[in-house]
Amino acid sequence: MCTTCGCGSDGARIEGSAHGHHHHHDHDHGDHNRTLQLELDILAKNNAYASENRSFFADRGVLALNLVSSPGSGKTALLVKTIELLGGRLQSFVIEGDQQTTNDADRIRATGAPAVQINTGKGCHLDAHTVGHALETLAPVEGSVVFIENVGNLVCPAAFDLGEAHKVAILSVTEGEDKPLKYPDMFAASDLVLLNKTDLLPHLDFDIAATVANARKVNPQIKVLQVSARTGGGMDSWIAWLMAARGMVLAGHPLGTAAE
Repeated sequence: MCTTCGCGSDGARIEGSAHGHHHHHDHDHGDHNRTLQLELDILAKNNAYASENRSFFADRGVLALNLVSSPGSGKTALLVKTIELLGGRLQSFVIEGDQQTTNDADRIRATGAPAVQINTGKGCHLDAHTVGHALETLAPVEGSVVFIENVGNLVCPAAFDLGEAHKVAILSVTEGEDKPLKYPDMFAASDLVLLNKTDLLPHLDFDIAATVANARKVNPQIKVLQVSARTGGGMDSWIAWLMAARGMVLAGHPLGTAAE
């Protein structure tokens, strides 16, 4: 259940998993205080599962990134390009979140990277419990990267920790410069913004400086990189950031120590 809109994860389906993720709960409607307590309980339960996921990643030296955006920002195209550019440097595993279809997971698997699709049904975000079950199916190897492509939504995913090292927000230049101000929780929770579809800038009235300034009004520490999944422009900076983040995960880990 989502603390913002009341959607549930009970109907989520994990591709290739026998679990199915069906749970039956009684739902009771009470006063405001009981609603607030329910929201707190939901987030506390999610955070406990997120802690388990985080331990799973840490034990294996796996970098986990939660990719978040509005629908149509180009997340999947960007992810496909990223996997291609990483090549043999870093093995990629992907969890795809969508309400329906396996289209995005199919696109990822066409690159050769393993992918598991989670269909959330009426749910508007991924939660840590479902991601944990998807990890059982995905079985990422030690020292790899797990990209979690969340459901297209800039509201609810901000509240749900999945155990990731970083949230990465993808914002396309076809969206408004004020998007970070309209959806502050997501940009406050993210460590990096990938400003995508920059190849379209000559055809648009889009103010990059204003967008960066708005993002930093919400989160003064946030980093912004300009990229184009279509042309590959700026992707070197994104790959460099990603490899540096992986280095931080491996710092002190036996895998990292062996590589020194």
